[in-house]
Amino acid sequence: MKIAHYVLCWMMIVSVPASLFAADSGAASGAAMVRPYGAAWLNGTSVQQASAIFPGDLVQTGDRAALKIRTSGSSVTVLSDSLVKFDGAAVGVEQGSVQMFTSKGMLAHAGIVTATPASSAWTEFQLTHVNGMVTIVALKGDLQVSDGSQTTTVPQGQQTTQKDSDETAQQPVPGAVPPAKKRKKKAIIILASAGAAGGGAVAAAVALSGAGAPRVISPVTP
Repeated sequence: MKIAHYVLCWMMIVSVPASLFAADSGAASGAAMVRPYGAAWLNGTSVQQASAIFPGDLVQTGDRAALKIRTSGSSVTVLSDSLVKFDGAAVGVEQGSVQMFTSKGMLAHAGIVTATPASSAWTEFQLTHVNGMVTIVALKGDLQVSDGSQTTTVPQGQQTTQKDSDETAQQPVPGAVPPAKKRKKKAIIILASAGAAGGGAVAAAVALSGAGAPRVISPVTP
């Protein structure tokens, strides 16, 4: 019995480190981790230490805080007062700023604007999304910036600022008059014409308005 007990203990000692190494290799191969530096939240829950993060998760940072997302070949620093969605191979900046470091082509987007490394070389850039405007700075390496309809290249050391949405469809066509205004204008024209017709037109209008309700015009004539 004692021999069996010793054998079982040694099997447990050997198997536990093996399982830990397997977990570590799995994390290194594809899992993403998040670490806060100050007040930060993961899916609305305060996060105070390193934690796993998955595609679809939302992270948020408070004032004078930051949060770092690490994945294979890429690192994302979420700066203060920011709300960011982690999408695995990309991040969506709902509000605030992120600083990207990637050798895997990891991209960032805000609204209709997307910033993608122009090559597979190590690339660093910053994306800021505030008040409907998106500013992208190419810190190291060139970027391809798209607004959904056209793509431009932002060389290293340069920056670009674009709107986060296409407002063309929402803008009124020059010279067009809304239907309500057309009806109002038509009513005004009719009234003006009636006034220009003189007293006869007014009398006729009064007579027509009284049709179907006869009234005595003279005390002599019934």
